[in-house]
Amino acid sequence: MFSLKNKHAVITGGGSGIGKAVCQLFAKQGAFVHVVDINETGANETVLHIKNEGGNAKTYLCDVSNQQQTVEIFNTIGKIDILVNSAGISHIGKAHTTSEEDFDRIFRVNVKGIYNCLFAAIPLMQKNKGGIILNLCSVAALVGLDDRFAYSMSKGAVAAITLSVAKDYLKDNIRCNSVSPARVHTSFVDNFLAKNYAGKEEEMFEKLSKTQPIGRMAKPEEVASAILFLCSDEAAFITGADYAVDGGFIKLNT
Repeated sequence: MFSLKNKHAVITGGGSGIGKAVCQLFAKQGAFVHVVDINETGANETVLHIKNEGGNAKTYLCDVSNQQQTVEIFNTIGKIDILVNSAGISHIGKAHTTSEEDFDRIFRVNVKGIYNCLFAAIPLMQKNKGGIILNLCSVAALVGLDDRFAYSMSKGAVAAITLSVAKDYLKDNIRCNSVSPARVHTSFVDNFLAKNYAGKEEEMFEKLSKTQPIGRMAKPEEVASAILFLCSDEAAFITGADYAVDGGFIKLNT
């Protein structure tokens, strides 16, 4: 089950966090993984790990907010069976404390970046008579989070994008779903705590972990497992769906 043998998978943001975990799992399941990231060092580390484990992968240095660059790279890849839009950035702030520059930056990467990847990949999938798209959404699209105005805006857009794409390409045999993680323990969390709570990292980590009803943060590998299912043939009857990987955050926190 959940074999991706002979599949070509493009994962954006594959050099770190959830994207890296997805790359490694997909390669383990037999996919040729195309690791797309703006951080070449991180992407190369992912590819090296995959190759050391006997898998197949290649690095592509790409700024997904640049449409021309994205289209050129995707056309170079050619055959795309699976696209995982994992590239994204976060921001802390309320509406009145978020600068126009920061708002535009979040929109450019988290929303336009996904649009650019869709714009580039869908014609290739149509030519290939089908494909699978998975977008990284967030619980921020569904519940109110403190100090996450711009980030929540972007993930609300991702939720709407997922539904629109799922509807528009039914006849092209293209499925589109999303996953909505709650807090996931990645390097972003560690860097955030080190920057904002120096000397109190462990205390704040525990506090943030407790905001999930299950009592801890997710591991990137746990989110990757849900993504694998939705991108596998076993999920062939699922499209236009969002899967919460949130430790009960959405349903059990109210």
